[in-house]
Amino acid sequence: MASATRQLWNRYRSVAIIYRIGIAFVLGSLLGLAIGEPATRLEPLGTLFVRLLKMIIIPIVFFTLLMGARRLSPSSIGKIGGQVILLYLATTAVAISIGLLVGNLINPGIGLELADTSVQTKQAPDMLEVFMNIVPTNPVGAMAEGNVLPTIFFTIAFGLSLALLQDEYEPGTTIHEGVQTMFEIAETGAEAMFKIVWGVMEYGVIGVFALMAATFGEAGVDAIVPFAKLIGAVALAVGLHIGFTYLLVIQWGLLRESPIDFLKGAKEAMITALSIRSSSGTLPVTMNDAEENFGVDEEVYSFSLPLGATINMDGTAMYQGVAAIFAANLVGQTLTLGEQVTVIVTALLASVGTAGVPGSGLIMLTLVLTQLGLPLEVVGMVAGVDPILDRLRTMNNVTGDLAVTTLVADWNDRIDRAKTVWTSTDTPTEVASDD
Repeated sequence: MASATRQLWNRYRSVAIIYRIGIAFVLGSLLGLAIGEPATRLEPLGTLFVRLLKMIIIPIVFFTLLMGARRLSPSSIGKIGGQVILLYLATTAVAISIGLLVGNLINPGIGLELADTSVQTKQAPDMLEVFMNIVPTNPVGAMAEGNVLPTIFFTIAFGLSLALLQDEYEPGTTIHEGVQTMFEIAETGAEAMFKIVWGVMEYGVIGVFALMAATFGEAGVDAIVPFAKLIGAVALAVGLHIGFTYLLVIQWGLLRESPIDFLKGAKEAMITALSIRSSSGTLPVTMNDAEENFGVDEEVYSFSLPLGATINMDGTAMYQGVAAIFAANLVGQTLTLGEQVTVIVTALLASVGTAGVPGSGLIMLTLVLTQLGLPLEVVGMVAGVDPILDRLRTMNNVTGDLAVTTLVADWNDRIDRAKTVWTSTDTPTEVASDD
């Protein structure tokens, strides 16, 4: 009996966590539809999942952003690195704006209400208040109160200060060694948080099941359309961002190259990203595309692409805009202009460090919703459809990495256009994907 139980457990664990959550989403929804109102009694199990998410927010922000600041040392960036980072941040800001625009047009979440109707939202701040509140008067107090945006601001400022000290003092000096110790503590803390995130997501299978059972138990079949609209909104936003930002603005407008040729050169990386849902896992294919299909100098892509796989989260950040509208609609709230600016600022700053976190899109969503005072139950609800959305987000991220890399390489005369997609009438050598 024990052997059979262990074997069953091992088979369960062999299924990726995101797919287990997806199955829980479906089963919970079916249970809610089947038995109706009694399914809402499972809601406390979902509430526990929400409390666990709240528990990890501030530690995740502090440790991962501090670890991310180590990569932004001025001595390791240089001119090309500075251009890459600025372009990544600029395209991310555009992506969030597109997500908010599509979210406002489609309004996913209309017609669906949370099972817990006692959710309270914060009073909407104006734009001046949004920007003033970024700077904390008491960083420790901001962390203790769970204020995400000032915590992000202080952590990035502190991390960049450590990076500057790392460059100013020679190795072996007390301050230089102290900085290294601080970064090592941050890295250790981040790895420990990843373990906690893993545990929270394991329990998330139960939490998502309970949340969806309670939601569909109360709303019935009317809950299906809002989720379909959410998936459609994210797909539309990804299409607009790739078509407008990467193809029209960067390839045709700035590089004066054919967008179709760019897609031909990037197709291996895009398909791989869509298949395996990992920017880091797609990196070997992305780097081969940059060199073989676009003729980018290794000095450029060897920096820009690994960095992009870490901090360039256009697709994920765009998703925050759509999901924020979805969450607001669930509680009958309309996001003000100031609140939508808050989404842009929060997601933009958080993108520096959260890309390396397992389930990074869901973790970033907890930051955005917490800052807006919107219910974190939404995280559990959208986790079930995340396998679909994550593929689209990852493909968007990888496409953005290549678009920015080719533009920076062109600005610095680091492209050899001979036998590339832009100059050859023959199809470039196919690059084997790693999936």
